[in-house]
Amino acid sequence: MSKPVVLIAEELSPATVDALGPDFEIRHCNGADRAELLPAIADVDAILVRSATKVDAEAIAAARKLKVVARAGVGLDNVDVSAATKAGVMVVNAPTSNIVTAAELACGLLLSVARNIPQANAALKNGEWKRSKYTGVELAEKTLGVVGLGRIGVLVAQRMSAFGMKIVAYDPYVQPARAAQMGVKLLSLDELLEVADFITVHLPKTPETLGLIGDEALRRVKPEVRIVNAARGGIVDEAALASALKEGRVAAAGLDVFSSEPCTDSPLFDFDNVVVTPHLGASTGEAQEKAGIAVARSVRLALAGELVPDAVNVQGGVIAEDVRPGLPLAERLGRIFTALAGEVALRLDVEVIGEITQHDVKVLELSALKGVFEDVVDETVSYVNAPLFAQERGVEVRLTTSSESPEHRNVVTVRGTLANGTEVSVSGTLSGPKNIQKIVGIGTYDVDLAMTDHMAFLRYEDRPGVVGTVGRILGEAGLNIAGMQVARAAAGGEALVALTVDDTIPHQVLAEIAAEIGATSARAVDLAE
Repeated sequence: MSKPVVLIAEELSPATVDALGPDFEIRHCNGADRAELLPAIADVDAILVRSATKVDAEAIAAARKLKVVARAGVGLDNVDVSAATKAGVMVVNAPTSNIVTAAELACGLLLSVARNIPQANAALKNGEWKRSKYTGVELAEKTLGVVGLGRIGVLVAQRMSAFGMKIVAYDPYVQPARAAQMGVKLLSLDELLEVADFITVHLPKTPETLGLIGDEALRRVKPEVRIVNAARGGIVDEAALASALKEGRVAAAGLDVFSSEPCTDSPLFDFDNVVVTPHLGASTGEAQEKAGIAVARSVRLALAGELVPDAVNVQGGVIAEDVRPGLPLAERLGRIFTALAGEVALRLDVEVIGEITQHDVKVLELSALKGVFEDVVDETVSYVNAPLFAQERGVEVRLTTSSESPEHRNVVTVRGTLANGTEVSVSGTLSGPKNIQKIVGIGTYDVDLAMTDHMAFLRYEDRPGVVGTVGRILGEAGLNIAGMQVARAAAGGEALVALTVDDTIPHQVLAEIAAEIGATSARAVDLAE
């Protein structure tokens, strides 16, 4: 029998080939050259890439036998995961390969901005001995504010605590007890901004975190604060940071990432108290070797038909055909739950009812968990690592099933109990032969609304004119309403508006609606890829 063919499309660590072993035919090509890639990928079983090779819909269509796309790294910007999923191609990456490397770079930037190391180095090499000019500050007994206490944030906190720093953190998706175990005090973002001497950012880039450290935030900080961003460009607003540096409201900054990359020209480059690096977060030989070995092992598992821990788009086990359409529904319900809750629940229940429960529906729990953490963590969330994220955050997860579903053929509900005892839930179903995804319940309210990429949910005191106000403000913002439903328990009591729109609702527009109608809760949900 012929061996499975693995195409290595970029230069990878020799350890990658060693990890694949002798059971495969190894081929090589220049994946950045489309004319070379497309014919080379035609009859291979797996392809290993880094960042230069674009495995898009065209490449996937050309790969008639392809079973696995393996990205030797974390990001998947160069892989069309949706096209791969539709083609039944597994996508794997190496989500933990660079966490130590990224954490160490952040620590290096913190030291650099504290002691002016790069500036002093450049000056001395230029023949200038300027000891007094580059007087720095000690880290010991200073307060480090970690914005985002995921895996990388935790590693930075551990390392900097060894310098005698007091660690505080902002992360609404981490339970205080979990943070306390690490010796970290959780604060609100405003509290952290006010007390931190150093701030380091370790958040995923989402619509909610984009510009999070912006002009308003930078007017709350101490003037001696030093800010580091080695996470994602755009979380720290670069224009606002430049203004704060110019006005003396921020003492220094260290940046490894930028809103637009590659970035070779920025107003921030004019400041001597700004240290910059060209997105070196994953750039160590060790990280590249770890990534190569990790994806090689995943390829071996995938081509052997076994469970793949780092699979991004499939569970890796056998899923009943009747269950499979429910996977994207459960995942979206998880994402909606997180948006409605605004924090990670202490306990999370995934309830599946209906005839689908004659099959093994454990994968629906995993899919819901994947959605719950999709917009929370700064790593790729898979069906396998989603339970780990829940465990790390002290979330108790339970799957319940029942064959009885009085109103719909099948219903999936994601229900969570928050730290203050509040219960949040969202229910959905698949409707008709095309399996249209619909929301059928928000908390105690029954609704019947087709699920779309852009939604909003508002709670308010029932009274005339609210629907018109909502429509007017959205219209003035140029946002078209695709669907709207009002639900209430009794006239004059609390009511819920659930609506779908054609585009993302900006935060300021949602805030204006909430203020005008006196909403007790206003949440926008953006499910666009």
